[in-house]
Amino acid sequence: MAHSLHSLHRKQPHRLTLRYRLYKRTADVVLSLLALLLAAPLLAVCMAWIYLIDGGPVLYFQWRVGRDGWLFEMCKLRTMSRDAETQGIRFAQRRDPRVLRGCSWMRRSHVDELPQLLSVLTGKMSLVGPRPERPEVIERYRNLLPQFEHRLEARPGLTGLAQVRHGYANDLDGMQRKLNYDLEYLCRRSVRGELRLMLATIPKLWDRAAC
Repeated sequence: MAHSLHSLHRKQPHRLTLRYRLYKRTADVVLSLLALLLAAPLLAVCMAWIYLIDGGPVLYFQWRVGRDGWLFEMCKLRTMSRDAETQGIRFAQRRDPRVLRGCSWMRRSHVDELPQLLSVLTGKMSLVGPRPERPEVIERYRNLLPQFEHRLEARPGLTGLAQVRHGYANDLDGMQRKLNYDLEYLCRRSVRGELRLMLATIPKLWDRAAC
């Protein structure tokens, strides 16, 4: 069951055409289901490897902030040790010792994020939209970056303009640049734009900068 992050600012989303909303939800359901079916053998191999070298669980669940500030549980393949965050939230670093042996390629290829397609199927996420952030990240930047909460006007996405143009960000300057891209996406949402972003994601699937 979802929970609301009550302290977040509520703002009416931009008006979207019925054609856009129907297209977006249809594309989310059809493409995520197809991707899950095609990726099922690869996911099975990855989960077996994780279990073999570090035991269960093979999935990692995190609370993320969705549209309008509602919280949802998002799952990924667990590519880090089970005690990776016993000392609190830490951003991944290059050659992070917490990453399990033989799992770095899963992170660089974003294979570890494929289970998020389940959140797309259930309507908590979309294929395209702002990156889903942790509640702690929202709280950290909501007072530092004006309009940061406007990102919550849309369902968070597996990919998006900020992810394609900028990639990961662990500092204030990077988050500001990503915010600018997110706001640009929100102001220009269209069927054609969604298609372009999905196509632009393909060359980004292998990310050498991913930790």
